Amino acid sequence: MSFLKIKDLSPDDRPREKMIAKGAATLTNAELIAILLRSGTRSETAMEVAQRVLALSGNNLNELGRIERTQLQKIKGIGATKAVTLLAALELGRRRAATEAMPRTEVRSAEDVMRLMSPLLADLPHEEMWLLLLNRANRVIERIKISQGGIHATTADTRIILKQALEKLAPGIILVHNHPSGNAQPSAEDLRLTRQVQQAAALLDIKFLDHIIIAGNHFYSFTEHDGESEIKH
Repeated sequence: MSFLKIKDLSPDDRPREKMIAKGAATLTNAELIAILLRSGTRSETAMEVAQRVLALSGNNLNELGRIERTQLQKIKGIGATKAVTLLAALELGRRRAATEAMPRTEVRSAEDVMRLMSPLLADLPHEEMWLLLLNRANRVIERIKISQGGIHATTADTRIILKQALEKLAPGIILVHNHPSGNAQPSAEDLRLTRQVQQAAALLDIKFLDHIIIAGNHFYSFTEHDGESEIKH
C-alpha cells in the first residue's frame, strides 16, 4: 500500500522545502499540519488531509486544540500516531503561550488574570482548577494546578488550596478554573467553594482576591460581580 507524501507534490507546493527556504511564518496552518502528518492516503496528499483536519475545527486553531484524539482518528489518513503528534504540537503551543505570559506577572484586574491563564485553560475539553499565589505587590509567585475533572466539573479541596499558600508564604491567592461549555456563569458548587475558601483564608490572614471562571474568550469574576474589588495597590 503506497501513500501520497509531501515529496510527491510539485517543488513549489512542498511545505517542508518552503519552510527551509522562507521560514515557518510564511506557511499556512494547513502546510504546518501537513509537515507533522508527513504523508496522506492513497488518494489524498498530506496537504489535503491537513485541510480536512482544519475543516473539522472550522479552520480555528483554538477549536482544534479542544478536539480529542478519537475525533481526529475519524479522519481518513489519521491514525493514533498522527493524532498524538498533532495533539503534542498543539499542547506545546499552549505551553509556550502560557510561559511567555508568566514571569512575575503583576495582577491588577480580572483581565490580567484572563490574559495570564487563558492560554492554559480557554480551549481545554475538561475542567481544571488552578491557584495563583501572589506577593504583597500583587505579582504572581507561582501558579499551581489543584485539580482536573471532566467536561462538567472539577473538585477542589480547601485544605490543599490553603496549604499551598501557607507553604509558599503567599499573602494573597486567586482561584481560576474553566468551563469548557463556554458558559462562564458560576454553578452552585462554584459558589460554595468560593465562600468556603474565602472564609477559611480570612481565618489565616490570607487575602482571597478573586475566583475567576474562564469560558473561551469570556470570563466571570466573583470579585467584580460582588462589587468589592480587592485587586488594587
